[in-house]
Amino acid sequence: MADEPLVLGIETSCDETGVGIVRGTTLLADAVASSVDEHARFGGVVPEVASRAHLEAMVPTIQRALKDAGVTAKDLDGISVTAGPGLAGALLVGVSAAKAYAYALDKPLYGVNHLASHICVDQLEHGKLPEPTMALLVSGGHSSLLLSADITSDVRPLGATIDDAAGEAFDKIARVLNLGFPGGPVIDRYAKEGDPNAISFPRGLTGPRDPAYDFSFSGLKTAVARWIEARRAAGEDVPVRDVSASFQEAVVDVLTRKAVRACKDEGVDHLMIGGGVAANSRLRALAQERCERAGIRLRVPRPKLCTDNGAMVAALGAEMVARNREASSWDLSADSSLPVTETHVPGHGHGHHHGHDHVHEVSKENLYS
Repeated sequence: MADEPLVLGIETSCDETGVGIVRGTTLLADAVASSVDEHARFGGVVPEVASRAHLEAMVPTIQRALKDAGVTAKDLDGISVTAGPGLAGALLVGVSAAKAYAYALDKPLYGVNHLASHICVDQLEHGKLPEPTMALLVSGGHSSLLLSADITSDVRPLGATIDDAAGEAFDKIARVLNLGFPGGPVIDRYAKEGDPNAISFPRGLTGPRDPAYDFSFSGLKTAVARWIEARRAAGEDVPVRDVSASFQEAVVDVLTRKAVRACKDEGVDHLMIGGGVAANSRLRALAQERCERAGIRLRVPRPKLCTDNGAMVAALGAEMVARNREASSWDLSADSSLPVTETHVPGHGHGHHHGHDHVHEVSKENLYS
């Protein structure tokens, strides 16, 4: 146990300040400070508000995690941090904090990929990931099908969202139904009491000529919004529970169908589902049903590990240390559009992904003088 890497992970890609501490594949602490209440009145995440909240929460959240884990900062073998993708300003707070801690403690720094972290977190619950693993990641900003042969170095995108991610669709429909923000949990709740077959909403990109693994939810979102508007225009009541259930069914039907198909096509007998929408109860149930029928083993972390958290970043950092991957250099940048194929950002001389917007380029001298 003691020789497994002890890593602290920092996650600030959106509105949760997450700090996790992991030893190998064992979760020791998972501290989260959320600014979701501060965004609720705007009906969405405001980047400037999020960045400010991360700044205020960072040090207390790190101290809480260390206390929960019963370790001191000096005990750590490394610090990992989400370098992207995410909101540029929010990412910067995490990256700056991770650098400061790593520099002050003289520990290696690992800038890791947010999406790869969502996959790696499952190791904390179900043990080592099989290789290869098929992963369906569904969150506010992403819906993607990824094939991971090695979570630290080899993640291949098979399909992604062309327009609205699943999480965004949930938020928008919740807004049209006046259910508040965020939309996922509240629609899940109402859907439990509704009929998923009450209204037939479109299943995006499921035609024979459509890309097999890509997702599109904007047509569905528009169809649901129009259906609601038509009822209101006719002076009729909107059946919130049936609309929620039917909309949710359309989303999870497409997600699970495509994921199972990808597993069959690639000959992979494991499916891992992660990201915030993986907390949805209907997605879990339908995926379980379809995977059993197809002879595929389903792995879904508990809901708290599906939403953004620091534990997932620590889990990937610990795997980087365990597999001797190269640490990041001090001029690590926050990269809001870091591609999923870059599971982490190594030191110099490894083709520092050109063509991405580097928010800041700082050298050690001017950052710490």
